[in-house]
Amino acid sequence: MTGILTVTLNPALDVSTSVDHLRAGDKLRCAVPSLDTGGGGVNVARAIGELGGRATAFVTLAGHTGAQFRDLLEQEPLVPLVFDIPGDTRQSLAVTDASDGKQYRFVMPGPLWSDEIAREVLAAIAEAAPADGLVVLSGSQPPGVADDFPAELAAAVVARGARLVLDTSGPPLRALLTAGRAGHDVLRLDGAESAELAGRSLDSQADVAAFAQSLVADGVAAIVVLALGPGGSVLATRAGRWHCNTIDVPVKSKVGAGDSFVGAFTLALSRGAAPEAALVQGCAAASAAVMTDATALCRREDVEALAKSAVLTPL
Repeated sequence: MTGILTVTLNPALDVSTSVDHLRAGDKLRCAVPSLDTGGGGVNVARAIGELGGRATAFVTLAGHTGAQFRDLLEQEPLVPLVFDIPGDTRQSLAVTDASDGKQYRFVMPGPLWSDEIAREVLAAIAEAAPADGLVVLSGSQPPGVADDFPAELAAAVVARGARLVLDTSGPPLRALLTAGRAGHDVLRLDGAESAELAGRSLDSQADVAAFAQSLVADGVAAIVVLALGPGGSVLATRAGRWHCNTIDVPVKSKVGAGDSFVGAFTLALSRGAAPEAALVQGCAAASAAVMTDATALCRREDVEALAKSAVLTPL
């Protein structure tokens, strides 16, 4: 297994609780809250740990909330690598209305970054990048960070002899189309992100596969994975295109499916798997994640079972 470094630029301390009934104006008595470390890169590292690997999780933390986050992070199946910044780490509050089961999620803004902080963080990530390994950038960017940060990170990672796996959205995602050959090894998008980047709806599996391969041909990434939700995922490289899906599973929560996919996919690549074989592992992990409650990720035994049932089809 080659080394894996996950990167979380805008982590959140996830606070989850419930009330008997959500009403405006009343003082609502909440259940005892649960606290979890949140952020794409952290979740990817947790999934890798659950599947028997070990990733280093680079996380920027700040203030009192950041200190709480750090304490929780040290209990996770990963190697924490904390970079301290000014301000206070954001919180994400999830409140479930017990009367109807609906959940309301409130996400606070993260600390505002200066250009100097961004340069220092970029240099620290490059220094920590494992030679001949994989660096995973997943999750949202903090306020103040330039949209082309992923492209700059890709160049820095490649210079260290590592490969970048990117799972992002919004303006940084759109910036990929104007960044030229950015040096990303893997780019993963969900359905909404794919349509946003394409500028049109992708109505069939053939449309999705063609768009994925166009991104490869344009040099955006060497491997492009487009998620289709319950329909599995499509992967494209210069060598070909594949679709993979597992058997239907009972859905408890869709939270964490994407991060579980990236974790299993990256772990498989680090162990020398071909991209299409890694796709099978990623799809199995995504399906396993929706079988678990709330913010829980995939379970190893479910991933192993679902991988055996997965159908991989060349396109």
